[in-house]
Amino acid sequence: MTALDRLATRLERELGPRLHRSASIGVLTTYRVGGSAALLAEVESVDDLRRLGAAVAEEAPQIELLIVGRGSNLLVADAGFGGLAVRLGEGLATMVPEGEILRAGGAAALPVVARRSVAAGLTGFEWAVGVPGTIGGAVRMNAGGHGSDMAASVRGVHVIDLRSGEDSEMDPAALEFGYRRSAIRSEQVVVECRLQLARGDRATGEATLAEIVRWRRDHQPGGANAGSVFTNPVGDSAGRLIDALGLKGLRIGTAEVSTKHANFIQADAEGRADDIVAVMTEVRARVLEASGVDLRAETHLIGFAPEVAAAAGVHP
Repeated sequence: MTALDRLATRLERELGPRLHRSASIGVLTTYRVGGSAALLAEVESVDDLRRLGAAVAEEAPQIELLIVGRGSNLLVADAGFGGLAVRLGEGLATMVPEGEILRAGGAAALPVVARRSVAAGLTGFEWAVGVPGTIGGAVRMNAGGHGSDMAASVRGVHVIDLRSGEDSEMDPAALEFGYRRSAIRSEQVVVECRLQLARGDRATGEATLAEIVRWRRDHQPGGANAGSVFTNPVGDSAGRLIDALGLKGLRIGTAEVSTKHANFIQADAEGRADDIVAVMTEVRARVLEASGVDLRAETHLIGFAPEVAAAAGVHP
């Protein structure tokens, strides 16, 4: 029996029907394309995560791990992912205001947290209403927009290591926030985040939410995409660089650069992840040739060969 089979057998005992073999995870992403994971575990509690971590440590310590939230920043290869994908359920999406601190579970959706914070008379998190991710993913990549980011509010996080099942607390210094990055490792699950906000006027906050939603609707495309594909280079905009080369509408197979925003790639219904990566690679090569700017991927590529991911802009 392989390590993967041993782990699957044990997790079937631990999680029952919430452990799936050869489960499609491409459909769990906002691109809605891509293949399956060898194993998919659905977890609803801290205890689930601890038991899962212990099982990984004892049965398959070298297995590849993937945390799936709302899949808003993931692209899964058509060939799939050979490891264990972990999806956080509603049991880890709690939100509790405590004065000017808002405690939000790792699976809590950013737009929901933004609206709940305003409803609780708090301000400082309105920017997140237009970001289709989860608190956990947002902490890991220091998501941001409209002049703010997670680093501006996070006062601490509770994480569980899926390779050991061990808990730890991380303060802002330990998180080492930078532009679209943090010290959170791929095997660490953000169970809860403590956000330091401020007292605010509810009506003013609701007006801000409405304005941000309106701006997003006017300036960014809907449909099957994963938001910004490349991070902005220092002092410039990836979208501007791409648009300046007339690349809006560039199509390869079932994917194309959005005609509304040049730093978005749209996927056709029942499209191919390989086509999206091909568009990323072509755009990056053309921008590098024309301007000397080496665009870096903001999208996380899962299951692709290292050389393919590197050509698309993924850096170690």
